[in-house]
Amino acid sequence: MATKDNYRSILHEEVENIHWRHGGPPTYDLVNKLFEEGRTKEWPEGSLEETVQNAIKSWEMELSHKIRLQDFKTIVPEKFKLFVNGREGLSAEETLSVGSYNALLKSSLPKDYMPYNANEETFESSHEVFKSAFPRGFAWEVIKVYTGPPEIAFKFRHWGFFEGPFKGHAPTGKMVQFFGLGTLKVDDTLKVEEVEIYYDPSELLGGLLSSGDNTNVSACPFST
Repeated sequence: MATKDNYRSILHEEVENIHWRHGGPPTYDLVNKLFEEGRTKEWPEGSLEETVQNAIKSWEMELSHKIRLQDFKTIVPEKFKLFVNGREGLSAEETLSVGSYNALLKSSLPKDYMPYNANEETFESSHEVFKSAFPRGFAWEVIKVYTGPPEIAFKFRHWGFFEGPFKGHAPTGKMVQFFGLGTLKVDDTLKVEEVEIYYDPSELLGGLLSSGDNTNVSACPFST
């Protein structure tokens, strides 16, 4: 029997009725361990911060592992929009089609200056790229919550260890992390209608393009 996930309670609800991308519910043992060892905040049980943190983890789980919007429990599919760095919003269908990595890393830079081209990656290939680079997963935590529902504003941190190859770049074993700000617009049942994320992609991609010899991450074109 799978270990109970302390951060994604919906994993254990009506599992048999869900259409899973890989045939069954995922396990998060590795990334949960990474999270618990590396988090900078440990929020009280039931706090707003813990609630927001677990809600985002649950939404990411659904986005990565469920194939039907009707199975999602964290969002209002017909109203949902994802906005990243001020770009045009993606609907629930569009977000599910491209996947979280491609949604976060879409860029208007010329192709020759893209270390990662979201337009040429599929949902599946994007997950393979980052699963390869971060074999233990890519942990996520809430740093601060500024406002409560229905418009929740928060600061977050995302991190992992570059322990596998990324687009021809050898792993360095170093931590790669980035910080960002986000908002959640939720309904009266706390289901998400809109997500808005702001962050600097060079904090992520710069760490994956570094040679491990203290090369300045400004070599990443995202930072110019």
